[in-house]
Amino acid sequence: MKQQVSLKNRKELKAKMQKVFGEKIKGLSTELQEILIDDMATAFENRLYVLNRAHAKDGC
Repeated sequence: MKQQVSLKNRKELKAKMQKVFGEKIKGLSTELQEILIDDMATAFENRLYVLNRAHAKDGC
């Protein structure tokens, strides 16, 4: 169940990124756009994970 929610959130994140960056990446092929958006979503999720862990360790 948790993975399904996570996958849904990831799809939503990727859709929002596509909307924000769509104009800037329109010169790329559809395949390269998908790869770039996927990479950006992964980087964003990883950064949030690291920051949340650091925040939790600080006790803030």
